[in-house]
Amino acid sequence: MQRISAPGSRPGLKRINDLLSLLAQPQQNLPVVHIAGTNGKGSTSLMVADILSIAGYRVGRFNSPHLHSYTERYAINGQEITQGTLKYYLDQIEALIPILLLENGDQPTEFEILTALAFLYFRDQQVDIAVLEVGMGGLYDSTNIVNPEVAVITSIDYDHTDYLGNTIEEIAMNKAGIIKPGVPVVLGEVCAAAQDVVKKQAARFDAPITMSHEVQVTRIQPPDLQGQYINLKSRHFNLKRQFFALLGDYQLNNLAAAISTIEVLIDRGYRVEEKCLVRALAHFKLAGRLEILQKKPLVIGDAAHNPHGTRALAKSLQELCPQQKRVLVCGMLDDKDIEASLGVLKDQTRAVVVTRPAGERSQNWQQTATLLRQIYTSSNVYAVESITAAVRKGLEILENEEYLLITGSFYVLDEAGSLFTNS
Repeated sequence: MQRISAPGSRPGLKRINDLLSLLAQPQQNLPVVHIAGTNGKGSTSLMVADILSIAGYRVGRFNSPHLHSYTERYAINGQEITQGTLKYYLDQIEALIPILLLENGDQPTEFEILTALAFLYFRDQQVDIAVLEVGMGGLYDSTNIVNPEVAVITSIDYDHTDYLGNTIEEIAMNKAGIIKPGVPVVLGEVCAAAQDVVKKQAARFDAPITMSHEVQVTRIQPPDLQGQYINLKSRHFNLKRQFFALLGDYQLNNLAAAISTIEVLIDRGYRVEEKCLVRALAHFKLAGRLEILQKKPLVIGDAAHNPHGTRALAKSLQELCPQQKRVLVCGMLDDKDIEASLGVLKDQTRAVVVTRPAGERSQNWQQTATLLRQIYTSSNVYAVESITAAVRKGLEILENEEYLLITGSFYVLDEAGSLFTNS
């Protein structure tokens, strides 16, 4: 992958369009659910894909980033692509790189290659519909070359401000870039300013908009480590005391967005019976989102990496473990808002172990420890560069009834999570 792709993120659609032209436009005639959002798009895409799969459709799902392997980014009815098949498609794309360089002098980025691979794979596998997760933003994201069945925006908050803008309105406009003429839009829980931007953009394109809060999802008892029980009422579904396998208050919002999306598809001729929804709700499984990595002692992993994500995480932990103190193992990339992201986890945190995420974007990881010593004034803050050693340090200093929380980055959760998988 590193050999055939250009480094970094360079928003724009010319390179992906040039690459897809050489690949005979595999994205054409592919029914798509297109999902953008600061947070929640991974969870929402999983729910939409699983519900449709259980309803009998052959569903491709493209998501990012991965936790452990590139193969996680591609699935058909929940079955990941094999390493051999992934290499087969990468070899096809690699053969075209010299042509792109000769004709345009420009090399596609990693995400552009991964996106093109998704279209090739889903076309060859003859999926009935593909659920595509935007990589970053929306307007200039390489997935934004489709004319979808429905465009979904799960949430809008501050992240990737270097690329998307420094105001909520700018970020909202970028994400609203996935809206197409006449294509239905589903909008999740967002602030008034973001909602106004998206509604104006939808009106401009004569795109009917559905607000996810029109789906009523209510938790009916406190959650436990197995999941939560909910009531759900919408235009097509009415469920009472239904088990929902995903943890977290924020997943109720994501579920509302997913059900709103399914209902738009039903309006467009797709068939999803209530019994399919019941089965899907009980079996959802998503790595890296309030994931129970170990029960004794309790270890929770969550890939929250921006203020919106960690606020949602803090609220969910207060409901799941209201009386328990914790030890926090965290590592964040240099371009993230570290103070706003990790400051909200201060309450109930007795000690912090700061570690270094993998990659070039974590050169200043020790400054995170310095900053957190100023924020977590009543907590011990340790700096341990190795993620494995940091997790072991966290487990070592756990006291009775405390739990370990690992968060801040997919890169940290990748290595940390594998420790518990292997054990």
